[in-house]
Amino acid sequence: MEVSFHEEIKALRMGAGEVFHGEGILAITKGLLQSGVSYVGGYQGAPVSHLLDVMVQAKPYMDELGVHVEACSNEASAAAMLGASIHYPIRGAVTWKSIVGTNVAADALSNLSSPGVTGGVLIVVGEDYGEGASVIQERTHAYALKSGMCLLDPRPELGQMVNMVEHGFRLSEASNMPVMMELRIRACHVRGQFVAKDNQAPKLSKKHLIDEPAGFNYMRLAHPPVTFAQEKRKVEHRLPAARQYITEQRLNEHFEGSTHRHLGLIVQGGLYNTLMRALQQFDLADAFGVSSLSVLVLNVTYPLVPDELVNFCKDKSAVLLLEEGQPEYIEQELALMLRRLDLQTPLHGKDMLPSGGEYTAEVMAQGLLKFLDRHQADAVPEATRQWLATNGQRRQQVQTLLGSPLPARPPSMCIGCPERPVFSALKLAQQDVGPVHISGDIGCHALATFEPFSVGHSILGYGMSLASRAGVSPVMKRRVLSVMGDGGFWHNGLLTGVQSALFNGDDAVLLIFKNGYTSATGTQDIINTPTDIAKELAGDKRQSMVHTNQTIESTLKGLGVQWLRTVHTYEVSHMQATLTEAFTTEFQGLKVIVAEGECQLERQRRIKPWLASLLSKGKRVERVKYGVDEDVCNGDHACIRLSGCPTLTLKDNPDPLKVDPVATVIDGCVGCGLCGENAHAATLCPSFYRAEVVQNPKLHERLWARWQSLATRWLQPA
Repeated sequence: MEVSFHEEIKALRMGAGEVFHGEGILAITKGLLQSGVSYVGGYQGAPVSHLLDVMVQAKPYMDELGVHVEACSNEASAAAMLGASIHYPIRGAVTWKSIVGTNVAADALSNLSSPGVTGGVLIVVGEDYGEGASVIQERTHAYALKSGMCLLDPRPELGQMVNMVEHGFRLSEASNMPVMMELRIRACHVRGQFVAKDNQAPKLSKKHLIDEPAGFNYMRLAHPPVTFAQEKRKVEHRLPAARQYITEQRLNEHFEGSTHRHLGLIVQGGLYNTLMRALQQFDLADAFGVSSLSVLVLNVTYPLVPDELVNFCKDKSAVLLLEEGQPEYIEQELALMLRRLDLQTPLHGKDMLPSGGEYTAEVMAQGLLKFLDRHQADAVPEATRQWLATNGQRRQQVQTLLGSPLPARPPSMCIGCPERPVFSALKLAQQDVGPVHISGDIGCHALATFEPFSVGHSILGYGMSLASRAGVSPVMKRRVLSVMGDGGFWHNGLLTGVQSALFNGDDAVLLIFKNGYTSATGTQDIINTPTDIAKELAGDKRQSMVHTNQTIESTLKGLGVQWLRTVHTYEVSHMQATLTEAFTTEFQGLKVIVAEGECQLERQRRIKPWLASLLSKGKRVERVKYGVDEDVCNGDHACIRLSGCPTLTLKDNPDPLKVDPVATVIDGCVGCGLCGENAHAATLCPSFYRAEVVQNPKLHERLWARWQSLATRWLQPA
């Protein structure tokens, strides 16, 4: 059961004149349907996961329109879908998280961009960039430059974003170039409204089939020698056509300033809202976006239109370009334009703003202060100078009041996560065999790089952990461990890791977390997701459907894996023994441990409504809760260092003669049993207890509980 998008799907059905309210990424999804898209594919990833998730769950409505929706195995397969638009006048859209997703799709994108497209192509990428990003700090802009693709960066206002989706397809068709649209996290989750249009059923679709295939045309292949001619067409035909469309349709926006119109600001569209907030700190803009300085908003950041930029700059006394990230592609191109025309307008950018990092309102304000101090010092209120100057002081004051620096708050695995016990077992196994090199991977298990586990020597790509140990394991005394999720296994690990290791006869150890979903990206279903029947049969007895879906095991056996073990993740002792065996066995070759345990988020989504319905009917409900006997706890806290469960924490020792705090299990415990399993496996103190909490007990249970209470009071000393 994935997250339900029932309400969002209803919003997709809105017709002309209705007012859409919601998030930016859902508005983009509505814009695709209003544009007559024929097919949609992609691979999930923040902040654009909702686009594909909503469409997958809206399959009945997509079938009504004739739109084909495909959840792809990775970004490369999604990009390859766009080949349908090379020959045929059908519009296609794909989505993924960038920059990592664009890296995976790079081969297909190059081979798509060279021959160009006939039908409109729109690639929606989540530009997870900045201080809170979860990926490498690189820019999609580089791919647009190298491959000859238009790049949209729409101003984060729902009406404008939807407008750019529709123009994106038209721009693609006018220039024969694929079009990329980058959306930052703030753009994806900005809330607002726009007036909807009717959805357009595609002219060619599952409901209106193509009669005959296109004739063979060697010029439409990305294959030498025709690629030489295609590269010329990029420069001689496609770029001019794109610039003409951008100019005619006024895709970039020019807001004339009021008081200080002689000063110009050029900003990437996605940064516009933040810029307005920064200008408000100087009293140079109001809440409605009316600015005292002239602003050119680049909703299209590639290709740039020279005449548009030059006309904006030529009557300005100075211009500040706000371009997030590096290298400063736009600034370099603009500076070259001005130099060639011998325009002397002072141009500022990275000389006043940071080269890297996210451009927050405070960062922009600091750059604006430098710009205004140079060219219009009287426009800066004294209050703004004081605000910027004292920001650091205020942070220091908070730290002083706390008595220590603010504690770090790294992300952590969910309460009851089935992956946490595996890393507990790994710590115990290394006590016996010694430290091992661990190749990490992308996924929930990457959170084990934080305390208390602190494991993982490298993360080199989704599903790449087994491949990334290939250069290490031959020169390592002990066997190397590679950690991979089932999502990573299907995304890339099967071919780049398992197949390669088997082909080369590598002596490697692979640990696959089989939780049944691509959990880190929103618990989307994958090929080894347990069936609904399997979930019902598993009931509430354990945290996972053991041996309910053997797709991974069958695939591994089919490839020739001879050493294969499937272990329930919560059985810490069994997992410890299996890991130890893998590290020490005389068997030479690939050894695979499948750690099976259902994603706890999915389990809770399934059982919480069920338990709530039982309680509402007055039926008996029993749940398991673990606790710590504070009289037995010795304050060692090894249990916390071994598991890292958020519900296992500390409280003051009730014994006035003892100083060390004792462990305690707070509310939120889901009864996974890891604390007890760890205590047993590591031979820790026997302070953990297991309790069954019964709601709506039956009559005999209430009588028995009352008798026990009376007996306990009688036995206790006076």
